[in-house]
Amino acid sequence: MFLLITAAILGGIMAVALASIKFLFSEHLAKKFYRLFALADLTVLLVIIGGWLARPLMPEGFIALFGNVAAVFIMAQLICGVAVICAVIVRFIWRKFNPPKPFSPARRRMLAYGMIYPLMSLAVALYGNRIEKNRDVENFYDVPIKDLPPDLEGFRLAQISDIHLGAYYSLERLEALLQRIADAKPDLLAITGDIFDDTAMNPAAIKLVDSFTDKFKFGIYYIHGNHEHFRGIYQIEQMLKQTNINMLVNRSKNVTGKLYILGVDYPSRAPVTSTGDKEREKVFAEARRSYVSGAMVNVPDDAVKILLAHHPEFIDDGAERHCALTLTGHTHGSQFGIFGVPLFPVFKYTRGLVKIGDSLGYVHVGNGSWFPMRIGCPPEIAYFTLKAE
Repeated sequence: MFLLITAAILGGIMAVALASIKFLFSEHLAKKFYRLFALADLTVLLVIIGGWLARPLMPEGFIALFGNVAAVFIMAQLICGVAVICAVIVRFIWRKFNPPKPFSPARRRMLAYGMIYPLMSLAVALYGNRIEKNRDVENFYDVPIKDLPPDLEGFRLAQISDIHLGAYYSLERLEALLQRIADAKPDLLAITGDIFDDTAMNPAAIKLVDSFTDKFKFGIYYIHGNHEHFRGIYQIEQMLKQTNINMLVNRSKNVTGKLYILGVDYPSRAPVTSTGDKEREKVFAEARRSYVSGAMVNVPDDAVKILLAHHPEFIDDGAERHCALTLTGHTHGSQFGIFGVPLFPVFKYTRGLVKIGDSLGYVHVGNGSWFPMRIGCPPEIAYFTLKAE
């Protein structure tokens, strides 16, 4: 199913790109580019499918190199195709209100210099792959809380999520990220899942994260994402139990005073996107309630509660249980956006702050990715400061 969906998406992108060629070049050049890009697209598609089927045998370096090159190639085609479609629409509207000029074959092109479109598209794709995806930004938020105890005024925690260690995120980059956060001196670091995503790298990664626990006054708190379940959850949990990392699986821990951190697991029946499957949504909602109820055991009614969850729909459960703040991830913020708005909002909550009553929720855009490209949605370090309302 994954391969079929991937092939369908890539096929659609390639079809749009090939269709746009006739608007960019003369008939003679268009025929040459048709053959060239059709052969290149077919090669990329076959390598992706073959690489997926034989991924245990593929060297890590090849996966990273080919993945980055393929991502740039595919995205450049998509951007170019969309740009040409927009130009065709604009031309159509223009001609509706302006008398047409005598026909000339050279005027089939959108511009006198058709290469502007593919070159511009390539530049944007390279930016998304080489610059924005590797540039963590810092975002700061105040969390107003009624009757906040004075000793918690100004308490600050940092959140990272969806690192996806592997071909596109190295241990060296993880270490640099953790050091950058430690240098900012938040009181606590929350990791909301999908970090330990490479079986070979996980042991070293867990040791690395553990080495930073004493750099935060109240330590590091971690909850599972769906990808930890893909990478051997039992082994990951056994390794984490040998560390000082606070692993929260449907339980809570008192941090200081009246502040409690609650953490929930990732339900196995959670929908990957908002599917509209009512039966599955019902099962998912029941699992969420059950997990949060487990985390609420022994938490005082007057506690200041912060809920850590991977799936963003736990924001609703956090609000229902009067959590001051619910931190989630999973969506990657869609990895593509414009003016802070996700281009693919396929989740109930896809990116940023969500306010429900007196409760605040947050959907982290992630630090890593499976598709090595981000445009208008850079990876982030999110900081939250508790303030008396």
